[in-house]
Amino acid sequence: MNPREAKRMMQRMGMNMDAVEDVKQVIIKTANKEIVIEQPEVAILQVQGQKIYQVAGGNVTERTAERGAPTFKVSEEDAQLVANQTGKSIQEAKQALEECEGDLAKAILLLQ
Repeated sequence: MNPREAKRMMQRMGMNMDAVEDVKQVIIKTANKEIVIEQPEVAILQVQGQKIYQVAGGNVTERTAERGAPTFKVSEEDAQLVANQTGKSIQEAKQALEECEGDLAKAILLLQ
């Protein structure tokens, strides 16, 4: 069956398929990993009002999903310094340091 006949048959069944142009990346996130697909071919199949996305081809890589945890450990001395400079609690200082990825000056400015 040629593509034209297949498209007509799909339309008779209430289905429609369109390609999504210029897709650079598709990321599928699960609870503990990310699946990254570079330069995939993506099509949208519409059936009875629902959209089904079909992703094909591309370079696939998997990586562990980040859970928002810092990639560094905040030292007690840094937290104490930020807390003393800003008058905030140690816990607030630690949170600011995590947000600022350990940058003391940014953390102090954030809390002031």
